[in-house]
Amino acid sequence: MTKEEILAKILEVGIMPGIRTSSAEDGRFAADAIAQGGIPIVEITMTVPKAIEVISDMAKNDPKVIVGAGTVLDLETARRCLDVGACFLTSPGLDVRVVEFAVRERVLMIAGAMTPSEVIQAWKAGSELVKVFPCAPIGGPAYMKALKGPFPQVPLMAAGGVNQETAAEFIYAGAAALGIGGRLIPKTALEQRQAGKISELARRFLRIVQTARNKPARRK
Repeated sequence: MTKEEILAKILEVGIMPGIRTSSAEDGRFAADAIAQGGIPIVEITMTVPKAIEVISDMAKNDPKVIVGAGTVLDLETARRCLDVGACFLTSPGLDVRVVEFAVRERVLMIAGAMTPSEVIQAWKAGSELVKVFPCAPIGGPAYMKALKGPFPQVPLMAAGGVNQETAAEFIYAGAAALGIGGRLIPKTALEQRQAGKISELARRFLRIVQTARNKPARRK
């Protein structure tokens, strides 16, 4: 898939599952359960043990799932992730060199940003989707709405603290997608290998996003 096709799929689905588990086995289990729930996209963060191996394994053996690398903090890591088949790169913050590298390699980049200045830098450097992180602690949906005012042309993804109670509000506020981690992949579900629970949470978040997109934002 081209980076344009991958971006289109992420925007269509509206959810970016962030896998941040304590073992490679847990990461693979979570990714499979999420895909069964209808979300064919996963971000394997570099904090997962043997994350590069997990990405490589999924890229080779799970062609229906778009697998990307998360928490990419430097050029060396970015190169290693692409070498094993990562379809996109994401970061919790902004390193313009990594963004420019992704642009040169024609790979989708989702750079992190918190301030308006960082949003401008990320967008100008070539980040096709900008991840506002950590979104909940710095103002939640109200902050997302404030950012969309001057940046209507920039697709923004809300990440960091998004849950079932706030997901719709972030969509109403203008978020093009939601980055969701622990609220989609509960620790107990991993420990007890409850794939069905994770799949159901994936379906639930999908419904929330779809419903919110089909309803006008509530006035406050």
